[in-house]
Parts: sequence; structure tokens; C-alpha cells
Amino acid sequence: MAFMEKLPAGKVLLDDTVPLTAAIEASQSLQSHTIAGLSLPLPPKKLIGNMDREFIAERQKGLQNYLNVITTNHILSNCELVKKFLDPNNYSANYTEIALQHVSMFFRSEPKWEVVEPLKDIGWRIRKKYFLMKIKNQPKERLVLSWADLGPDKYLSDKDFQCLIKLLPSCLHPYIYRVTFATANESSALLIRMFNEKGTLKDLIYKAKPKDPFLKKYCNPKKVQGLELQQIKTYGRQVLEVLKFLHDKGFPYGHLHASNVMLDGDTCRLLDLENSLLGLPSFYRSYFSQFRKINTLESVDVHCFGHLLYEMTYGRPPDSVPVDSFPPAPSMAVVAVLESTLSCEACKNGMPTVSRLLQMPLFSDVLLTTSEKPQFKIPTKLKEALRIAKECIEKRLIEEQKQIHQHRRLTRAQSHHGSEEERKRRKILARKKSKRSAVENNEEHSAKYSNSNNSAGSGASSPLTSPSSPTPPSTAVEHAPF
Repeated sequence: MAFMEKLPAGKVLLDDTVPLTAAIEASQSLQSHTIAGLSLPLPPKKLIGNMDREFIAERQKGLQNYLNVITTNHILSNCELVKKFLDPNNYSANYTEIALQHVSMFFRSEPKWEVVEPLKDIGWRIRKKYFLMKIKNQPKERLVLSWADLGPDKYLSDKDFQCLIKLLPSCLHPYIYRVTFATANESSALLIRMFNEKGTLKDLIYKAKPKDPFLKKYCNPKKVQGLELQQIKTYGRQVLEVLKFLHDKGFPYGHLHASNVMLDGDTCRLLDLENSLLGLPSFYRSYFSQFRKINTLESVDVHCFGHLLYEMTYGRPPDSVPVDSFPPAPSMAVVAVLESTLSCEACKNGMPTVSRLLQMPLFSDVLLTTSEKPQFKIPTKLKEALRIAKECIEKRLIEEQKQIHQHRRLTRAQSHHGSEEERKRRKILARKKSKRSAVENNEEHSAKYSNSNNSAGSGASSPLTSPSSPTPPSTAVEHAPF
């Protein structure tokens, strides 16, 4: 059975980049359990008195803080183990096994390729798997096969999707990493590229080994050190040039980060152009989905470039976005670009264009020496399909941003409603209302008492009425039975 003949159509509607949260609501006595990794605030154990109510309450509070740290850590929160623990219903599948099924079908129709070894967890995506490959008649050459299924932003028709995936090996650009082979079916895509011993830009920054697992490489680096200014300028300019090329071609990207930039000598080459065709969510989606002005894939690329530049400059990602103030940088020209892409003002008012960034002092004087002429011919029909798919991707982003904005407003209102100051204000209002009600009751009682006295003085036995009620006619009294 060929790779193209299988498997069931349909995309994964679940967006794996949506952060999960967890709240501890109760405690239960179970066998001990530990987690290794980062230096996380795991509360201490207690040998004696560990079932005391006060200790359990304190430990529960500590464990909640521990969970909060994990779910707010950008790398840990996207880890498959964390997803499986927090949401077992949606993350119960064996994704490696699924990938192996697809790859095995591919080898039946393409026998010249052979798997050397699986590259376990070298990427951050749960549903994208990698294998080290070789060609049987060229056993010394090493290649990397990547397989991924469809994501929630796949809006291309199956036919257009498969045509565009097969078009990727024809894309030639000095700053795009060449695709050796690409194919797709109704539910996934498989691509092969040359293996690069140097690894990615992120491997250079973190001094990591390309084959190591993603968590091991980047979650807790031993040494934090940014790149030299000339490297920042050159690599930044190269990345901006390829982004401009893709934007001019109408090809949606939206997946820029340091692990998607391959280092080939002193040249940066962009990876994973297939991600937008597959409809996969961006690595930084949980960041830019917070800002309603970052609502096009072009502005997403610029914002993600800000993250990349920050990592090149400081050797680590920003603690949070937007960034209020930037640490000292090798040049104020670097800070100027960072402010235009990651500052509060930039996130609130919108991103500059790639062309604008290229004109800024940090990049405008960089001389690029390359003789390779860019080539990427996309048929008119497929360009139109890409345009429509891009609009759909942006529409889903805008809708998600709207929901986040509404939720944030509701949370703020609830927080304000439950604040100490607001509770005091409501108590004062309640007291005032109670006093006003007491005064009104006294006035009403006085009016009733006055009416009663008036009736008694006239010898009539008419019923008591409130001041606002009409007085019954005297004939009602006259015809009343005695």
C-alpha cells in the first residue's frame, strides 16, 4: 500500500499551543511521586504528621504553585508528558506509533530510503516526528525525515494541499533550507531534508547537540550568552530577506523561531515552510494571540522575529511579553528593533513591516554576498488557494483574540468585584440602603397611623391605605353590612 492511498481524511481540530491550566481542588493519599527536570518549587515532604489537616492544606497550596510554574513555562507547557497529565482525554494517542505507520507505508512505495534511527523528541511538536535517514546506494549521507498530521488551520483543499507540498522541493532561495523530497496524503505530509551536523540557530545559541531531545537542549541551559553583534546583524538581515521574499510571493509562513532557522556555514536558512500548509499552530501563538493588533501572518512573522532577535541578543527568551524594559544590548540599534516588535507600545499599536525593519540602522548596512537566484514558481490557481487559506487562518486568530479579550475583561470585572476595596464599598452602600429603607418604613408607618387617627375621629371604619393608594368612596362604607 502506497503512502498516498491511506489514511482517513480530516484535520486535528485541537490547537496544541493553547496553554492548559490546572487547579487542585482536593487531596487523596497515594504512593509518592516525583518529577525531575528544572529547579521547580515542589513543596517539601514531611515524615511525621504528614496527614495533618494544616500540613495537607499547605502542601496543596505548594503543589498548586508548582503546577502554575509548569503551565506558565512556554517549553514545559507544550511538552507531551505535561499535556497527557493535564488532559489525558485529548492526548492519549501514541503519536510515535501513528507516525511509524505512515512512514512504513511510504517506504513500501519508496524502497531506496532506509531509516537509520528515530530522532526522539528533538522537536517541540507533539504530532510531528523525526527520523534519521539514508539512501541505500549512498550509505554515508544522512538525511532527516519529518512527518506531521494536519492541524486546526488547514484550509486548503486536499488537492491543492498535496500539490503545494510537492512544489516545495522546487523552492530555491539562499536563505531557505532545501527540501529533498516531499509528499502528502489527505491527513498528513512527509518531507526529507539533508541532516546538518551544526544544527539550528537555537543550537548555536544554547550550545546544544542537534540530536538531543528538545527539553534537554533548551529548557535549562547551563550557560546563557548571546551572539556577537555582527552575527546578530547578519543572521537578522538574512531572515528578514527570506520573510520579505515569502510575503511578496503571497506564501503564508507564521512559524519563525530559532529552531526553524538552520545554520549552514555562516548562512541562516529557513525551515518548515510546510507548517502553514499543514495548518499547524505557531510556536509563539500563545503570545501573539493576546494582542489584537497582531492579526495578519505578516505581523505574526515580524513579532516572532522580535522573539528571535531577543534570543540572539541575550541568549534566552524574554521572561514575558510585552517587554517593559530591555537589558543592556551590544548596540542601541538592537534595542530599537526590539522595542518596535516586543514593547508594550508595539504590541498595542501593531507591528512594523519587514521592509521597515530592513531600513533600520541595525540591518541597513549589512552586505549580503550570494550568487544564488531565488526561484519559487507558484501557479496562479494555487496562489489564489493560498490567499483564501491565509484569510481563514487570520480569521481564526482574530476570533481567538476576541474571545481572549472578552475573557480578560470578565476576569478583571470579577477580580474587581471580589476585591477588598469593592467589598467595603458594597457594605457601605448596603448600610446606606438599609438606613434609607428604615426611614421610608418609618414615614410609611407614620402616614398609616395618621390615616388611622383621621378615620377614628370621623367615626368611619374605612380600611387603612398607603399614601399612594386611592381612598375608597364613602358609599363603600355605607353599604357595608354590620
